[in-house]
Amino acid sequence: MRKFLTLGLVFITAVLLLVACGSNSKEDVVKKTSKKWTAAKGYEVKAVMEIKTNGDSKKYDVNVWHTKPEFYRVAVSEEGQETSQMIIRNEEGVFVVTPSLKKTYKFQSDWPKQNSQGYLINALADDLAADKSSEMKETKSAYIFKAKTRNNHSKMLPSQQVYIDKKTLLPTKVIVLNEANEEQIRITFKKITLGVAKKASDYAIEDFTKTSDKKAENKDSKSNAASTEETDKGDGTAATTSEQKATDEKTTDDKAKDKQSTKEEGNAATSEDTIATSADANAADNATENAGADIDSEDFKTHYPVLKWDNVKLTDEESLQMDTGTRKILSFEGDKSFTIIQEKAKKADQFYLPVFSPGEPADLGFTIGAITDNSISWEADGVSFFIASNDLNKDELIQVASSMVNGEIK
Repeated sequence: MRKFLTLGLVFITAVLLLVACGSNSKEDVVKKTSKKWTAAKGYEVKAVMEIKTNGDSKKYDVNVWHTKPEFYRVAVSEEGQETSQMIIRNEEGVFVVTPSLKKTYKFQSDWPKQNSQGYLINALADDLAADKSSEMKETKSAYIFKAKTRNNHSKMLPSQQVYIDKKTLLPTKVIVLNEANEEQIRITFKKITLGVAKKASDYAIEDFTKTSDKKAENKDSKSNAASTEETDKGDGTAATTSEQKATDEKTTDDKAKDKQSTKEEGNAATSEDTIATSADANAADNATENAGADIDSEDFKTHYPVLKWDNVKLTDEESLQMDTGTRKILSFEGDKSFTIIQEKAKKADQFYLPVFSPGEPADLGFTIGAITDNSISWEADGVSFFIASNDLNKDELIQVASSMVNGEIK
């Protein structure tokens, strides 16, 4: 009997040792993935990002270049749309380029530090390493992490699920969750190529402000979207595709303060200068004839935020007829007061003349905006948006802006 008992204990011990040797701890996986994702001298990523809001969803092709130490190019384009946008970091600073509007904005910013996004895999590795309370579970083919987010949306979208292929140790998808643990953003990686180091000159703004180059890239993205190959290059691997571009425009901090004070004095309807939302207002007279296929000449439909805020309501809605078209002004009052201004986006008269924009780039997922302490501005679907408030903090400004993506339209 003692012999059988001894043999049984030996067998159980052996099984436990085999199990222990065959599985990786959370710390082991984080260390291995971090080393692989961040040790490479650079990488390229092609992904599809789906944003879900208010029962609707939109898909965007995302194309990323990164070269150490601090060179980035992120191009985002909505599927089936001509409009696109890029955010580029090079030796001169951070730039947001909107080809359809011939606009380029420059920021003095440390983006993307402290503002990680799921498609930036080096930042994703930092997210996993920074969250000591993250959770990991295993399936037959993947490690699945649930960790905190660290970006503009962290208050609204506090957590993310990161799926990592066990064989390649590369991410296959990232699901960003809201406070109710509901999926809001899904990033599916189509292709990841590690070990790609581009020259500093490859990130020059001039190379991305040519319409012909943009159209060529759009065609490339569509042809690449069908492939889901997995390849190795240099010290890296590829696992996952789709391509690129994005949309945006900027406003100034003065507009935020001026608009809010104008509202308080009851003169919002007559103060045209203080509520101007385009850095290229001097090109407004040419906006209609320059619009072409990118910007429709008809008046736009008004967008409304979808917010679950108590004691905040729409108290006033104005339509001003300007020389350049209709300008819509929505005033919200209550515990948190703010003003939303909307008008047709204006195409710049001078081709890609860089304009300095105060504040920081605000990645809204569907576009890149500009945010200050009192305002946020962006462009989407041919419309310029500007929100000003003395009551909202930056997180709340982003929350209002994000709620207008697929919000109520009239």
